[in-house]
Order: sequence, then structure tokens, then C-alpha cells
Amino acid sequence: MQFSASQIAAMTGGTVEGDGDVLISSFAKIEEGHPGAISFLANPKYAHYIYGTKSSAVLVSKTFVPEHALPCTIIRVDDPYATVASLLAMVESMMKPVRCGIEQPCFIAEGVEIPSDAYVGAFAYIAKGAKIFPGAQIYPQAYVGENVEIGENAVVYAGAKIYHHCVIGRRCVIHAGAVIGADGFGFAPVDGHYNKIPQIGNVVLEDDVEIGANTTVDRATMGSTRICKGSKLDNLIQIAHNCVVGENTVMAAQSGIAGSTKIGSQCMIGGQVGFAGHIEVGDNVQIGAQSGIPSSVKAGSRLMGTPAVDAAKFARQFVLLKNLPTLASRLKSLEDKIK
Repeated sequence: MQFSASQIAAMTGGTVEGDGDVLISSFAKIEEGHPGAISFLANPKYAHYIYGTKSSAVLVSKTFVPEHALPCTIIRVDDPYATVASLLAMVESMMKPVRCGIEQPCFIAEGVEIPSDAYVGAFAYIAKGAKIFPGAQIYPQAYVGENVEIGENAVVYAGAKIYHHCVIGRRCVIHAGAVIGADGFGFAPVDGHYNKIPQIGNVVLEDDVEIGANTTVDRATMGSTRICKGSKLDNLIQIAHNCVVGENTVMAAQSGIAGSTKIGSQCMIGGQVGFAGHIEVGDNVQIGAQSGIPSSVKAGSRLMGTPAVDAAKFARQFVLLKNLPTLASRLKSLEDKIK
């Protein structure tokens, strides 16, 4: 499949500078470019690569000003990162095979109807009362428990497990090894031992949610643990019982949220962030990697560190911390002088 630079510009609303007839047949990182590839430049840290790239074309912002001659055609767009994402999505839709039908062997409980355009892979298990909507894709060795709903065009990849009564929205993607609806970690101390608290709620993934590989979302004690519309969770994340993650929030790998915590909408959470239980995080919050969040956070905050503080304050503290040996030496020198 080939497109000219001019055709790509027309599809993306961009403008071409250079050879508009150059043919593009693949994608490549700007530092690993090769003839026939298109790359993108969104981060200024990578700007120096454009002067030596072997890619045939590079997507750049409309404000990009080259320091000297370029070896490639450039396509100016409003947002290079968003543009390459849309191009990749378009190519994937053209190349990715559309699966439908039921592979054997698999188990589908009596009374469960599989739409003609849905797919059930070999060794998948679909339990009694499950409801599978049109276009759903259930890959080999996936488990769909009793009374689970798999929404229209949702994808459950190989080995994912969805426990009873959970609801998966339209166009959700659940990657391999994810577990949706395991029991929340609830135990009551009684006479020196712990009695398990039954977890009778469920998990609801709203439309367009993506769950990364080996991520776990625990069912609610009562009610629902809810991941709201458009949110994206990376691999190896733990979401505890009765948590709520707001709309269009993104969370990087190895983060963990303790029980009954509510995360707002449009938040950006780095890797290995830990949240205490029973707190609320407002909308549009950004939290740096490896931060610890012990208490509620106001909307619009920018936090980093453990315990987390304002990101600018953390940066100042870090500078002082690096200089601590020098400061200690200077202090000792002053003490010696006044003795």
C-alpha cells in the first residue's frame, strides 16, 4: 500500500514542502528512518534527527522552523503526534483482519447467542447468561463469566478473564492476561483472624475504555467499580474495589489505587503512582511517576514526589537535595570558624 506525500497531506489537512510525489509505504521513528517511510517530529528533543533522517517524509508542526536544509519532504500539520496516530489507525483498519465466526473447540453455554459478525476463538469459555453484542471479538482462551455483557465491537484478547455480572462497554479493548471483576481485598478482623467480606458488586467499563495486559480491576463490595468513558489504563495496574476512574483519564504502568478512591476526568497519571484509599482526585490533575498520594487532590493540581507536593516545589527540593553534601560541608566550615 502506497500513498504520495501530497495524498497524505490531503488526508490530514497538511501542507507539503518538498517533493509531493515521493511515495510512502511504511512508518518509522525519525532516528530509524529509511526510504519510503514517514516519520513525525513532535518532541523538540528529537529535532536534530530530522537533519539526518533517511525517511522520505516527516510530519512536523506548522510552527516548525528548520535551521538548515532538510533531506526529506515535510508535511506541516496542526499536531504531528495526533496526525500520525490517525494515520496508524487508518492503516490498521485496512490491514487488520476482521474475525468472525466460532472456532472449535470452545464452550458456549446453552442459550447464549453469538451474533453472526462476532468472533469466538478456540478454547474460549462463555458462561450462562452472557450477552455478546454484534462485532464483539473474544480471542482464544478468554473467559467470560455468568451474566457478563460484552459490548458492540469490544475486543477481549487471549487469556483475559471477565468475572460474573461485569459489563464491558462498546469498543472497549481488554488485553491479554487482564482480570476484570476479581474479588476486592476486603477482610474484617475478628478475634485475631480475618473473615472475608463478600464482594457482591461488579465492574463496569464504559464505552471506549482500554485495559492493558495483566491489569486487574476488582469488583465492588456493593455497587460497581467503574472505569468511565474513554479512559486508558496501561499494563500491570491495580484498581481496587469501589474505585471510580473518570472520563478520558490515562494511567501508566504499575500504578495502584486503593479501595473507594475516586479519580477525576482528564487526569494524567505517571507510572508507579500509589493512591491511598477513600480519597478524591479532582479533574485535570497531572501526577508524576513514582508519586505517593496520601490524601485528596484539588482539580488542576500538578504533583510529584512521596508524599506528593506541587511539581515546581518538588523540583526545587530536588535541587537542594542534590546540593545537600556541599551545603553540609559549608555549614560545618562556618561552625568551625565561630567556635
